[in-house]
Amino acid sequence: MIQGLPGFRDFFPEDCARRNHVVATWREVSRRYGFVEFDGPALESTDLYRKKNEAGAEILEQLYSFTDRGGREVALRPEMTPTLARMVAAREKHYRKPMKWFCVSNFFRHERQQKGRLREFLQFNADILGESSPQADAEIIALAIDLLRAFGFTAEHFVVRLSDRKAWMDFLQSRGCDEAACRTALACADKLEREPEEKLNAKLAATGLTVADLKAFIAAGSPEAFAPVLEALAARGLTGFVQPDLSIVRGLAYYTGVVFEIFDRSKNLRALAGGGRYDGLVKGLSDGAADLPAIGFGMGDVVLGHLIDETPAAAEKLQAALALTSDVFVVIADESRRAEALQIVQTCRELGLSTDFPLKSAKVGKQFQEAENLGATHAVVIGQEWPQIKLKHLATRAEQTLDHAALAPTLKTYKLHS
Repeated sequence: MIQGLPGFRDFFPEDCARRNHVVATWREVSRRYGFVEFDGPALESTDLYRKKNEAGAEILEQLYSFTDRGGREVALRPEMTPTLARMVAAREKHYRKPMKWFCVSNFFRHERQQKGRLREFLQFNADILGESSPQADAEIIALAIDLLRAFGFTAEHFVVRLSDRKAWMDFLQSRGCDEAACRTALACADKLEREPEEKLNAKLAATGLTVADLKAFIAAGSPEAFAPVLEALAARGLTGFVQPDLSIVRGLAYYTGVVFEIFDRSKNLRALAGGGRYDGLVKGLSDGAADLPAIGFGMGDVVLGHLIDETPAAAEKLQAALALTSDVFVVIADESRRAEALQIVQTCRELGLSTDFPLKSAKVGKQFQEAENLGATHAVVIGQEWPQIKLKHLATRAEQTLDHAALAPTLKTYKLHS
């Protein structure tokens, strides 16, 4: 039997239900924040990621890229920001500023599989374009926090580690680093928690810096860089979710200001989300045709799913959302009345009610059992008494007999899933 490709997932009904819960939560919170949804193509020109190396060498190495039948070099998208920048550069004059956009899309990276990392993954992305103030930075971070809160997490479960690339650049340039040296130093700073000090010092040798220098800068902090954003978050009552931490650098070269990553407090997982300000990317990708400040972040479903499973409150909330629920089950007590039963099924569905029925003849007791398995709130029994039918509330066992023509007006008085 042919097996699925490693790093790619099959979504069985229960997996789709879980994914739909995640996506619905992302969309609902985004709506509350006034973001509008967009999307782009899954296939892009490889040049979009190659241009000026602004997507970073690591991403270039992870591309699923090939030459199509038209001789074009193309790649499955590994992230959304370059696509967003391309789209915005093409039509930004058509939209009022700031532009608050989000998307929920699939992405592809050819990388080593490990916990929290697959080769195809679903990711939420949100961006604010056309606004450079710290208020926009705080708005994006607040959205990220409230997305996680909506799943049932609290400040006990996750933390936003907040940093600033501009503070880093000011420090590095004050130490005489040119552009290449800055890139090297930032790359090493990004790996302080993952690579041995000797190895990093060897990489830093050409910059005139050492690991000790980087750690000293991180320890000193840069309170002036965070003050406006922290004040805006404090006004929202979200200070407890945020921790200034200059050790967060973010690997992508296009970041220009505030950057952040979100981690579980237990430190068992990879980053839940990450992003930052990228004021020069739109200009760079459009060759100067458009120039908009921007800040955004991405949140993948893989690590998020692990944290949901490991957090009782979030797991319980997920299970409640996944519980099978149906409004009506039509019980066909007399098979000779199947045509009339199908009329009732259609009537219920046209009322917007989730309605099911037996596709073949079955004992009445078995049909009621199926109704309970589906979580139906009401059963409509069609039998020899037609045109009289029975409407039964399954939770209370209360029932009433009524003419079939009165069913629709009666059902309209019930709330869905009541």
